[in-house]
Amino acid sequence: MPDRGGGPTGPRIRVGRPSRRVRTLLMTLGVLAVLAMAFVMFAGFWTDWLWYRSVHYSSVFTTTLWTKIGLFFVFGLLMAASVGVNIWLAHRLRPPLSAMSMEQQSLDRYRMGIAPYKKWLLLAITSLVGLIAGASASGQWRTWLMWVNGVPFHQKDPQFHLDVKFYAFDLPWYRFLLGFGFAAAVLSLIAAALTHYLYGGLRITSPGARATAAATGHLSVLLGIFVALKAVAYWLDRYGLAVKSSDFKATGNWTGLRYVDAHAYLPAKTILFCIAVICALLFFATLWRRTWQLPVIGFGLMVLSAILIGGLYPAIVQKFQVQPNEQAKEAPYVEKNLKATREAYGIDGTQVSEYVGTSDTKDKTKLREDADTTASIRLLDPNIVSPTFQQLQQMKNYYAFPTNLDVDRYSKDGKDQDTVIGLRELNLNGIPKNNWINDHFRYTHGYGVVAAKGTTATSGGRPVFTESDLPSNGDLGTYEQRVYYGEKTTQYSIVGGPQKEIDYSDDNGEKTTSYKGKSGISLSNPINRAAYAVAFGEPQILYSGAIGEGSRILYNRTPKDRVEAVAPWLTIDGDAYPAVVDGKIQWIVDAYTTTNGYPYASRTTLGDTTADSLTATNNQRAVVAQQNQVNYIRNSVKATVDAYTGEVKLYQWDTKDPVLKTWMKAFPHTVQPKTAISQSLMDHLRYPQDLFKVQRELLTRYHVKDAQTFLSGSEVWQVPDDPTNKSGNAVPPYYLSMKMPDQKAQTFSLTTTFTPNGRDNLSAFMSVNAEAGTSDYGKIRILKLPTSEPVDGPKQVQSQFNSEQDIAESIRLLKGGDSDIEYGNLMTIPLDGGLLYVEPVYVRGNQLKYPLLRKVLVTYGGKTAFENTLDAALNKVLGEDGSTAQPPGDGTTTPPTSSNPTVQQALNDAQKAFTEGQEALKKGDWQAYGVAQKDLEDALKRAEEAQAKADKTSGSSGSGGSKSSDKSSPSSSPSSSPSSTPSSSPSSDKSSGSG
Repeated sequence: MPDRGGGPTGPRIRVGRPSRRVRTLLMTLGVLAVLAMAFVMFAGFWTDWLWYRSVHYSSVFTTTLWTKIGLFFVFGLLMAASVGVNIWLAHRLRPPLSAMSMEQQSLDRYRMGIAPYKKWLLLAITSLVGLIAGASASGQWRTWLMWVNGVPFHQKDPQFHLDVKFYAFDLPWYRFLLGFGFAAAVLSLIAAALTHYLYGGLRITSPGARATAAATGHLSVLLGIFVALKAVAYWLDRYGLAVKSSDFKATGNWTGLRYVDAHAYLPAKTILFCIAVICALLFFATLWRRTWQLPVIGFGLMVLSAILIGGLYPAIVQKFQVQPNEQAKEAPYVEKNLKATREAYGIDGTQVSEYVGTSDTKDKTKLREDADTTASIRLLDPNIVSPTFQQLQQMKNYYAFPTNLDVDRYSKDGKDQDTVIGLRELNLNGIPKNNWINDHFRYTHGYGVVAAKGTTATSGGRPVFTESDLPSNGDLGTYEQRVYYGEKTTQYSIVGGPQKEIDYSDDNGEKTTSYKGKSGISLSNPINRAAYAVAFGEPQILYSGAIGEGSRILYNRTPKDRVEAVAPWLTIDGDAYPAVVDGKIQWIVDAYTTTNGYPYASRTTLGDTTADSLTATNNQRAVVAQQNQVNYIRNSVKATVDAYTGEVKLYQWDTKDPVLKTWMKAFPHTVQPKTAISQSLMDHLRYPQDLFKVQRELLTRYHVKDAQTFLSGSEVWQVPDDPTNKSGNAVPPYYLSMKMPDQKAQTFSLTTTFTPNGRDNLSAFMSVNAEAGTSDYGKIRILKLPTSEPVDGPKQVQSQFNSEQDIAESIRLLKGGDSDIEYGNLMTIPLDGGLLYVEPVYVRGNQLKYPLLRKVLVTYGGKTAFENTLDAALNKVLGEDGSTAQPPGDGTTTPPTSSNPTVQQALNDAQKAFTEGQEALKKGDWQAYGVAQKDLEDALKRAEEAQAKADKTSGSSGSGGSKSSDKSSPSSSPSSSPSSTPSSSPSSDKSSGSG
């Protein structure tokens, strides 16, 4: 090489070597980039496989994966072949070069430019359309699996007499195939036309024939295929009318045929089908006729027919036949819609009974006794008392309770007790110092269950805990208390390795533990560590010394996420709830199967229908968020998630649901039979809230069975707004143990109310038996109130509470010292022909930052009471002449006496503390009031302990009777104080008195 800028002895610069180094470097960087991208994709795939294998649902992963891959390749290859073959055919049918016009000769440079690359260009085009089509088709894996595994409903639609299976499982797949066919025909037509034009088969500006005979025949066949597909579309549209949505003022989102559909659209679709078939044959005939004259005329007639027959004619029928006599014309179709909608939503067995709404019971004693036996009135509102649980039972800042607690049933001494329950879950925001080790290695789990009686409270207005402290102890017995999986556990944790976890803290300091469960994925393998480092964007996972032999990574830790992952074909209820079952904490998750293809059943949007005042004001509660519309729903699966191991189990609940049977065929051995549900688990299963809210929304219209009444709209109801807050959203349903008028005993129920459309008085009361395992579980009962004599609805009752002068004054006193008043759930209870309303009232004091139960509002038959206890309020409202004697111990009676001097002294102290509390309350001195309440509670406790000790010493039957008598005395004192024990029966006063 020549010297560049140097003398005879100067250095020589080699130009080629740096260029090779640059190319080598670029190639190396390119290879590394490709490898990095490949490993990122591999990491996502590998971690998903490991997770599904760890939860023993690998068949779900493999079935879904292979279905997607199969659809991708089949439909991708079909689309690529369709476009590629037509491009190749258009190229083969090109005219000779000498026959090309001047216009075509000007395209020589384009033909010459692509000639060396035409094979690669053809491969690129077909690959691109194939990839797009394959990716789109893979997203239809649910449609494919439902079509290939579909089982019959054994119910036929009233118009075409086809099994519902056709509309739910078959029709969606046929529509996908039709859409794919249209896309393939259009893309092939465009690709063929461009190729013909490029190679002279089509001409635009040149004189003479616009297309060669070969191009005419080729394009005519493609147009014929397109029109033939349109004919198939017209034929399928006939059946699609049975599941077509349309707005109808009487039904909302109507599904199914109406008069105009049956008498105009249906015959129009049939006629258009015939025209399209003829038009397609005319296009195919151009292979012999070599002219487009007849096909173009036929296509024009088809378009004109679609406008006149498919659009104008139905509008004329609607205007001049239906509207002048709409009720008579639409009534037969409304009846079909009524029947189908009630079946599709499981409300066809709803029992609607007339209810007078006012009691004619003259025996006040019986009325008062019936109030105790009709319902176990729950005064502890799970949507309000979470801060109280937090304050009294949080123990450490790194624990927290959900914003909304849950209501369940637990048995004590053979009697079921409505219980408010919550888990002490991990709260990462409360960790003393946040860092990677603390967040993911040290603080990994919550600890213990906290539960309280739903029907009573302590003398200070606090919950009566049946399970409390840390570690938790109480009525629930021995169980695994560590909570590694919960609603608030959203971050991953790495457990079981060399780094010890903080278990809990007590007076002796912090306790540590190491996870012993089999959940999670092992990080001992370096490939797994690298994959999770990439998947989670955490490089420290790859090299951290805190990870070693036995380390396992836990993620997807909320119950909803886990059930959704192992059963992606289910819709999950918004409220998972915990229960202690067989020594384990189990999250119970209700899941639904749905479809949008039930003929004639009206549609609803799940996300909108399940929203209420709780979901609107509390973003932390997971509501059913799917905004997809459905017109069939079943609570077909009950799922459990172990709070310690994360094990997911799916149980078949609705054994008749054809949608669930279809998915069980698609994913065999993933859902266990209903018989596998243990009795201990059955005791905690309940009717799900979201299904109940969907059903109550439908029942605002579909409680009537007469088409004429339905069309008139005179019986339309609405779900009232929640009167206890100003959110403007629907009142949530409430769980409550109660009995309806036709029931002999209380059952765990889910209840709600209805008001007339646009009015506030009560239209109806709705209840469903929510107690799983009972004979009429899921039976919906509606008590319909008379329209001639309006009965106050929830909003009117709340207004009545707020407008009563004495009540307003009492509330003003309770608000003294900048305290806040919080109204609990306003419960409606049918009682001896009338309606009993009960509402607990909580006070969140300026000093105490959590709500305490202070008062109970009760109204019945126009009488209202605002008392310190439920007993006192019921006595005042239901007793003789509107009132009964107050229990001993209020401010105007002589304190009870006892022969035991220790007990007597404690009772005197209690009376003194009560008096001081009343004086402090009048002055608005909340600090002194709090001190007095504590003194009162301490005095009562001393009295009870002294009496119990004396009774134990005496040991005689007479002493036992004295014990019962004396023990009621300390409990009665707080019953008239603002911090007294609300209760549903005298027996519960005893338990509350003991705190």
